[in-house]
Parts: sequence; structure tokens; C-alpha cells
Amino acid sequence: MIAIIDYGVGNLRSVQKGFEMVGAEAIITSNPEVIDTASSVVLPGVGAFSDAMDNLKNLGLIEVIHSSISSGKPFLGICLGMQLLFTESEEFGHCSGLDIIKGRVVRFQDSTLKVPHMGWNQLNIRKKSPILQDISDKTFTYFVHSYFVVPEDTGVIATTTDYGVEFVSSIWQNNLYAVQFHPEKSQSQGLAMLKAFAGLDVGKL
Repeated sequence: MIAIIDYGVGNLRSVQKGFEMVGAEAIITSNPEVIDTASSVVLPGVGAFSDAMDNLKNLGLIEVIHSSISSGKPFLGICLGMQLLFTESEEFGHCSGLDIIKGRVVRFQDSTLKVPHMGWNQLNIRKKSPILQDISDKTFTYFVHSYFVVPEDTGVIATTTDYGVEFVSSIWQNNLYAVQFHPEKSQSQGLAMLKAFAGLDVGKL
């Protein structure tokens, strides 16, 4: 069973529906005990970084996120859920993140570009993570974001995308996967990623 973490940020039903469309059982929950017993965990999200961190703290979810990842079970961050995994964000000043992946979250700076970056854009595959097994280079996925991650360790980068700059659009480190785009809104290619994630075998990670 896949636990989709509910911390009051974003349309979680669309993520749940995406998993249901590929035949996976997924529940939306803010109960740490349910998350702890799940076979896989998803941290979605849209909105402000600081508000999201406050919600995670107030709901007592930070510890179970750390323990879920350290346990080796598959963990997927989506959009804001990817950014929260990093050390800090410059959004509205400075805000500390979960610090699971060392690095920063920064804003697009090119004044000639529309921000947020919204719509379909291509993935440049750098490292083919297991959730990208059925995805070809230059595949289009759907983005909505004003900030992007800058990992200290470039070895975690799975894909990049070009929007004024080449930014990191997905990462992979052991059992931890995270994407800046929305797979649940990325039609068949996004559903293929959700299906691959749902099919991960914890014992083979």
C-alpha cells in the first residue's frame, strides 16, 4: 500500500487517482502510524516552502518522513515535495528544509522568462532511475513551479530540463526519488512513472 502524505498542501486526490489508474492501492493520510507501515510513501505538494514545512512540523510528520526514507522503502517527492527534501530554500528569505538531500532551492532569475515555469517541457535524461525505465530522452512532462533545486552532489541528478537555465527536474538516490514536474498531470508518460514506482521491490533497492 502506498501512503500519500496529506499535510494540507495541494490536490492530493489527483496523485491518488494517478496511482489508481495504473492499478496501485494508494491512500491519502496524515497519520504517522499509517505512513510508517506503508510499503511506499509519496510526498506531493504545491505552494510555499515555509508554509509546507510549518504544516509538516505541526502535524508531527517530519520524523516519519526521515524514518521512511532511512528504512529503505521507496519514497517519491513530487514538485514542492521534491524541494522540501533539500537543506534550505531562498523563498521569501530563508527557510530550512528536511535536509535529506544537501542543497538549495532557488528561484528562476531570467527576467525575460515567464515565472512560474508552467506547461510542457522536455526531460534530458542524465541517469535512468528505475521510475524512468519506460521513459525516453526528451520526453515531455508537465511543470508548474517558480523555484528549482540545486543539489550539492550532482550524482543524484536523474534528469534536467531547459528553461533559461538547465535546472534539475528529477533526482534519484538509493530508494529516494523526486521529480519537479507533475507525473499525475503528464498523461501516459507520467502514469508510466507512477506504475514503475508502485512496482518497486523494496528488497531489490
